[in-house]
Amino acid sequence: MTVAKIELIGVKKRFGKKQVLDGINLKIDKQSSTVIIGGSGTGKSVTIKCILGIITPDEGTILIDGVDVTHLRGAARDAVMRKFGMLFQGAALFDSLTVWENVAFGLIQGRGMNRNQAKDIAIQKLAKVGLGSDVAYLSPAELSGGMQKRVGLARAIAADPEIIFFDEPTTGLDPIMADVINDLIVSTVRDVGATALSITHDMVSSRKISDRIAMLYGGKIIWDGPTSQINQSGNDYVDQFIHGRAEGPIKMAVKA
Repeated sequence: MTVAKIELIGVKKRFGKKQVLDGINLKIDKQSSTVIIGGSGTGKSVTIKCILGIITPDEGTILIDGVDVTHLRGAARDAVMRKFGMLFQGAALFDSLTVWENVAFGLIQGRGMNRNQAKDIAIQKLAKVGLGSDVAYLSPAELSGGMQKRVGLARAIAADPEIIFFDEPTTGLDPIMADVINDLIVSTVRDVGATALSITHDMVSSRKISDRIAMLYGGKIIWDGPTSQINQSGNDYVDQFIHGRAEGPIKMAVKA
């Protein structure tokens, strides 16, 4: 039997009285691309933070390559973290560092690589996302939103990770630049040979970058299947969400 790259089994997380995750079950195959969709505040970010070990679940198990990492700490957690890369929402670049230093940050600070070697790798990764070496010496403030996203993507793949997380990768971008970023995500994930897990409410992006889509609602995965089948999900919640309808079983709180 093939071991999943990532597997969540009965993962629960509560913050005060709010049960954010209420038994998440999700299996992500190696070198696949899965997108978790859902409205704001449904627990998408909390799910990724649990996998990363930033948040510890109250219950449940998280497996990476079949190994239970739910409660790992110290050197054991650091070893798992080396498998991960992440494109943060808004790119999250360091203003005080040049572009190449941003891309190489994890190589230098996390892996102790010397700066010259890290710079060479950073420039190579920038080329993979369509940015020339001249961009390497600019500051993030000199870049457009789309270019910042590209730099963030170059940083995410700098260490050739086995797993890449994408947090709302097209937020704040115009439709054309969003499509460029979607194309880059597809091509870079394929080139690196990574497993991808994304969270977004952008259905255009979801359809383009994923093999599978899972919908999170009420603290649970209420549908999980191939992207090609989401229009025939047979789930009223999924159908309302993917078509952006105000009317349906999902009720939005609106203040007068």
